[in-house]
Parts: sequence; structure tokens; C-alpha cells
Amino acid sequence: MTAGLDSPVKDKNYDLVSVLQASLQYAWQLEAYIADAEKQGDGELASWFRRIQENNMKAGEQGKRLLAQRLSRETG
Repeated sequence: MTAGLDSPVKDKNYDLVSVLQASLQYAWQLEAYIADAEKQGDGELASWFRRIQENNMKAGEQGKRLLAQRLSRETG
């Protein structure tokens, strides 16, 4: 856990879900940033935002798999 930040729940799965949610939400938010950059004709910035979005989506997919595996082990 990061110094100075207290999780309301002291649970590794809660932490995983929090990071998973943040990664996917940020990937979704980047759609607006990409559109803004494209509207302003800044293809370089739009491309950079897309790369960040891809990394967040990849992290989200990895996090979903990891969470599913952990929950499966715990419940069954």
C-alpha cells in the first residue's frame, strides 16, 4: 500500500479491483482526449493518447484475468 493512502478495506483483492477500475476508467476517458486532439489537428498527441489507452486496456484485461483466477481459487 502506498504511504499516506489508506484503503478503506485492507484486502489485496480490493486493491486489485481498485487498480483495475482506474485503468479501465482512464482508458475510457482517453476517448475524449483523443477526440479533442484530433479536432485540433494534433495527430501526434492523438497517437500518444492512443498508446496510453492501449496500455491501460491491456492492464485492464490482465487485471480482469488475474481477479477471475484469484476469486476462482478462493471460492472453489
